[in-house]
Amino acid sequence: REDVSFQARASESVSEQAGSIAEPEGEGDQAKLEDEGEELVLSKMGCFLWLAAITCCIAVLSEWIMDAIEGASKSMRVPLPFLTTILLPIVGNAAEHASAIVFAYRNRIEIALGVAVGSATQIAVLVIPFLVVLAWILDKPLDLNFNAFEAATYFLSILLASFTVMDGKGNWLKGLLLLLAYVFISAGFWLHKDADLDQESRAAM
Repeated sequence: REDVSFQARASESVSEQAGSIAEPEGEGDQAKLEDEGEELVLSKMGCFLWLAAITCCIAVLSEWIMDAIEGASKSMRVPLPFLTTILLPIVGNAAEHASAIVFAYRNRIEIALGVAVGSATQIAVLVIPFLVVLAWILDKPLDLNFNAFEAATYFLSILLASFTVMDGKGNWLKGLLLLLAYVFISAGFWLHKDADLDQESRAAM
């Protein structure tokens, strides 16, 4: 009798545990059904039209920036390499920076790294080569012949970022190291003198 009562109590406890485990799964299924039941805000055609319109607006704004950037550099007495390499990317990529900070604050470091590193990778391996080929087609003076300072800065930046994220862990010391590296690079571009830009400015004068 004791064995029978013990088995009965054990079966009751197992059934209670199974029921407690099954309840959250049911809630999860219900949440999935609710998520699947949400209506789409835009259709595919609407998304395509919005992307095309925003791309055209960005192209027009980029033309205005390029027309005004040399005058702004002279009026504000800011070196043109610093303005185009440090300040302009900060303003232009403000939305990406904000989203990366939000994801990092929510402890989604993989998404934050994807946003930060993915944009730089896209520019390096897609946008710059495409612009060089497009400039060759349009007979414009643009090539991949970087100066020694710019090439060394890009190479050391890639090495530092790779070594920082290699182990898949992050802490405040690594963040401080990257911020200090960015400050040093900014100071270098502030003091850097580009011979090609100096010749163009003299010719314009």
